[in-house]
Parts: sequence; structure tokens; C-alpha cells
Amino acid sequence: MSHTPHRLEVQNIRVGYGEKIILDDLSFQIPHGARVAVVGPNGAGKSTLFKALVGLLPLKNGQILIHGEALGSHRDCVAYVPQREEVDWRFPVTVRDVVTMGRFGQMGWLKSPSAHDKQMVTNSLAQMGIANLAENPIGQLSGGQQQRAFLARALAQEPHILLMDEPFTGVDITTQEATLRLLDHLQEQEVTAMVSTHDLNLAGSRFDLVLLLNHRLIAFGTPQEVFIRENLAQAFGNSLLVMENGVMLVDECCPPEEKFNG
Repeated sequence: MSHTPHRLEVQNIRVGYGEKIILDDLSFQIPHGARVAVVGPNGAGKSTLFKALVGLLPLKNGQILIHGEALGSHRDCVAYVPQREEVDWRFPVTVRDVVTMGRFGQMGWLKSPSAHDKQMVTNSLAQMGIANLAENPIGQLSGGQQQRAFLARALAQEPHILLMDEPFTGVDITTQEATLRLLDHLQEQEVTAMVSTHDLNLAGSRFDLVLLLNHRLIAFGTPQEVFIRENLAQAFGNSLLVMENGVMLVDECCPPEEKFNG
């Protein structure tokens, strides 16, 4: 039986800010072309994990391998779409400029875009439905349009691995549908995708695998394997678990003591 090589391997990593450890002894392997939902409570380390996977946060321990080689050995094969609040939308660039940034790893910072680079940018803008906004300043777009611009930038990068941090939060239904269509398109091209989300129903219905975090790995596997009461209780706490029509849900609207007192 043939063995599919792992595209992404995380081995016993410890990550944090200064002396504060956010993720400790975290290990997992993502199969080639898989679509993975990363879930966990607020502050569990989902964004920290993504920043470590693109080298924005140094590892305090362990290693990250891509195609069997250390992180940084491959030029621009990991694309990262951060949360919207982490971006300075006042920066004076057009939508086309933002999407063209996705080509910098291919063409170099000081070179002009080639005909192929320009075509990739045009195709990416069209695929995300924002070709008509190409010359608009990025700061003048709606939240959903800005999100689609960053998704187009990631698409133009032609990544092997795509990381998206909370892409479904605070955007309109059009952008949600565009994001899901993009994930379908990338899966057809065997691009590995990791997406953090608070929507457990979405994670369970639209993703192959679920990575459940709370500063450490709680569970990793299919949604059916991960979304059991024991795992969710470890991640979110028993007081935050509710059942509705036999479906396990998580309510993070208020801390446990407020639910008990309220």
C-alpha cells in the first residue's frame, strides 16, 4: 500500500511570548491535501500556532517540517491569511497591490511583475469576485471585501499550504460562501488548508479533520472522533457544553460563573 507523504509535521513544539508559554508539547501531522479545522476556546493558541507555522514566532522547543524539511527551507509555499483586526487597513495600497504581494516570493521584492505574475493576480481577483475593485484603496472596502482581497493574495501565491485565521468571523454570507468555494477549489488542487473557526457545526460538516486545542493538543482526527463530550469538556469546560437536538454545541458568550449565577 502506498504511503502519502505528510506535507506538514509539527514535533513537540513549545511557543510563547517572552516567558509566557501559549502552546506546549504540541505534535501532529497533516496529510497531503487535507482540510483541517482548528478549534478551541478564545486564547487557546490557535493564532499562535499559525504564526509559528509561518515563522512569525520562534519556537522555544521542537521543530516544524514541511515536505520533510525544516520551516524556512521552502520559498513561499505557506500562505497565511490573518484575522482582520491584525491588519493595518490604513496602509495606502490598492486591492491589486495587496494581491500582487502574493507573488513577491516568486518574483522577488525588487523585480517588476512578469506577464505570468500579472495574469495570476488577475485570475485571483476574478476568482474571489473582486476584479471590479482592483484599483480601489484596500482601506475603503467593506470587511467582507477586504477578506476576499487577502484570500485572493493567498491564491495568487500558489501555496502548498494555506492557513486562515478566523476567516468566517464578522463577514457577510457572500464572503463565507466565497471562502468555502476557495477551499473546495484548493482541495481539488491538493493544497493543504488549516482554518481556525469557532463554528463547530461548520468544522464538523465541511472539514476532513479537526485539531482541538487548549494550550495543548486535546484531540486530532475526524470530526466524529474529536467532537465527543470528553474532548469538548477538556477544551471548553463542562459548564460551557450544551446539547441541542442531539448535537454538541459550545456557548462562549459568558464565563461559567455567569451562567451559574444568571
